[in-house]
Amino acid sequence: MFESLTQNWLLKLVSLVFALMLWFFVMGERKQEIGFPVPLNLVNIPEGLMVANEVPNLIDVRISGPRTLLMNLSPQDISISVDLRDLKPGVTSFKRLDERLNIPTALKVTRLSPSYVDVKLERIRQKKVPVKVLLQGEPPEGYRLGEVKVRPGLVTVEGAESELKDVSEVETEPVDLSQSRESFTLMVPVVYRGKFTYLKEETAVEVRVAIEGPKPPAGGLVEQIPADAAASSKKDMKEK
Repeated sequence: MFESLTQNWLLKLVSLVFALMLWFFVMGERKQEIGFPVPLNLVNIPEGLMVANEVPNLIDVRISGPRTLLMNLSPQDISISVDLRDLKPGVTSFKRLDERLNIPTALKVTRLSPSYVDVKLERIRQKKVPVKVLLQGEPPEGYRLGEVKVRPGLVTVEGAESELKDVSEVETEPVDLSQSRESFTLMVPVVYRGKFTYLKEETAVEVRVAIEGPKPPAGGLVEQIPADAAASSKKDMKEK
């Protein structure tokens, strides 16, 4: 039996190699499907305009094709680019995103979610709005809040014009008064978190807070004397 196995061993070895190669080829060509989270890139935004709606950062893509090609496909090499060049203000729908996917032609996109995106472009505007000092707590007992001043009194907000028209003021971080027994000055950051608007520059303002202390008596010291004691005192003065 051993002799029968060793006969024509070279031919048998070659046959085994070809069989393995055929198996790998068949397995490699077998169709498979995998999913990738693919980045969505908005490019060439026109000058003076901005995106003023929620656009997904990732698109869920299902791709099918030969196993060998899918194994060599790296998520870092896949992206979808949407070109906004020469667009005007308004909403534009971008469909057939699969045609914008940079993958080998032998691979096929079976599903995209979402399958399209809407991009809203708006003009970028600026607006100066007043700063409101946000006060927290009250001065200790016997003390009271006086005048509050802020400098600068106006800051610039920039962004989508539809949202900017509803911005009437911005606030500072809270200024605590609960331990304040004297006037003070400090730099306080301005806090503003718009959806499609923002502070043009990171801003802190100077806040001056006047704290007024207890008022002293209007005149000198006054001691109240009982009426009977006062009468007795006058009687003694007459007898003298």
